[in-house]
Amino acid sequence: MSHFLRFTLLLLLTISLLTPDRSAAQPIALHPDNPHYFIYQDEPTLLITSAEHYGAVLNLDFDYTAYLETLQQEGMNYTRIFVGSYVEIPGSFNIGNNTLAPAVNRYITPWKRTDEAGLYEGEKKLDLDKWNPDYFARLTDFIREANQRDIIVEVTFFCSTYQDSSWERNPFNSGNNVNDIPEVDRKKSNTLANGSLTNYQKKLVEKIVTELNEFDNIFFETQNEPWSDDPQDAMRTLKTLDPEELTWAKWAHTASEASLEWQQVMVDQIAATERELPKEHLIAQNYCNFRHSLEEVNDKVDIINFHYAWPEAVWMNYAWDRPLNFDESGFAGSSDTTYLRQAWQFIVAGGGAFNNLDYSFFVGAENGKGENNAPGGGSTTFRRQLTYLHDFMKSLDYIRMQPDFSTVVHAPGVDTQCLSEVGEQYAIFLSGQATDWIKLNLPEGEFSYEFISPYTGETMSSGNLSSDGEITTLELPSFEHMVTLKIMS
Repeated sequence: MSHFLRFTLLLLLTISLLTPDRSAAQPIALHPDNPHYFIYQDEPTLLITSAEHYGAVLNLDFDYTAYLETLQQEGMNYTRIFVGSYVEIPGSFNIGNNTLAPAVNRYITPWKRTDEAGLYEGEKKLDLDKWNPDYFARLTDFIREANQRDIIVEVTFFCSTYQDSSWERNPFNSGNNVNDIPEVDRKKSNTLANGSLTNYQKKLVEKIVTELNEFDNIFFETQNEPWSDDPQDAMRTLKTLDPEELTWAKWAHTASEASLEWQQVMVDQIAATERELPKEHLIAQNYCNFRHSLEEVNDKVDIINFHYAWPEAVWMNYAWDRPLNFDESGFAGSSDTTYLRQAWQFIVAGGGAFNNLDYSFFVGAENGKGENNAPGGGSTTFRRQLTYLHDFMKSLDYIRMQPDFSTVVHAPGVDTQCLSEVGEQYAIFLSGQATDWIKLNLPEGEFSYEFISPYTGETMSSGNLSSDGEITTLELPSFEHMVTLKIMS
């Protein structure tokens, strides 16, 4: 054997030993010991991120490799994409730089374009019977690049079309395709009252599910904000002082029966397609804004998605034994402090995932350092602060913990969330205007405690305490807006 051949074989052996073996890997799944959380690569997993506005694949001008590299470097493990069945136009929702609103002729879809002009500024009509190989090459490459960085991707198939102006660009508008789809009210496009459109939607689901089956770093969501087309009042969000400028924020809305019926068809299509394929992936359904106690959850749905979620959304639905996902934040000002508080509240309440809609990412600012006029926050600093939340949770055996409503007896001036394995470990998040102390109901024993800043991840104060099984008073450090307390036996 020549020296060159020996060297080549040795090099190949070394590479194989250093490369992770993913051949036996399984898709992200519900943790077998606590289905409120995930398991991925045999490790308990929380999904925590601050990610771009869902257009990374459908916007040809967006450099998704640079974007995913930024997420990885900054400790984010989750992102969400729309597949191209929905698109926005510049100026939608008063977003200055919007990845979901590609420039003219920079919007790539799963279907081939024809030579016939469509409705929107000269973009060509689509042929919904012909797949676009360039799109699927881009989609699978995005998932592959995310997979190499251990980033989980939520793949969202459909979305309500909120505005008539956006409907003019929508592939399912009969004026934008050559497939003789009857004219349909945009608010009924995601119902079974959409004529032949349902069959095309099912084919899209089948195609994407098949194309992505090999990947472990994905889960599917049927539709973004399905209640928007025909909102059903579910629960008042505020008892007083309803914000006049946010009329949609007065009620937690759920989807209509027509929407739920259509979503069931799409969920069934995902499941039926994967029964014929090697791997099965989790399915999420977007149920509500804010908070609501869900009357029913589809048996085939694994993840419960809320937008702009309150911690109560976790507690009200904890008995469904599924991860609760704060799937989108925003519309609460531009201060990162607001969204940091929301993240800590939701996760310490028992949530399994948090996704901030981060407007510092857009075309030309894939490093997440852009300044944007948009209805939300996001920044390098904020993403770093989210890693402190993730590190805090990973310092606990959180799979063994659950929401706790009895340990915090009195915490004047602050709102609290608590997770615990009673007698062993406690995570308590406090936000508001604090006084000097907190009263705790701890079992008899010796404990250590540590107050941690959500802003810096640093210890603010620590010590030991002895409980005789009666009420224990613990002195609070001075803090601004929020602080975290960890207690260990």
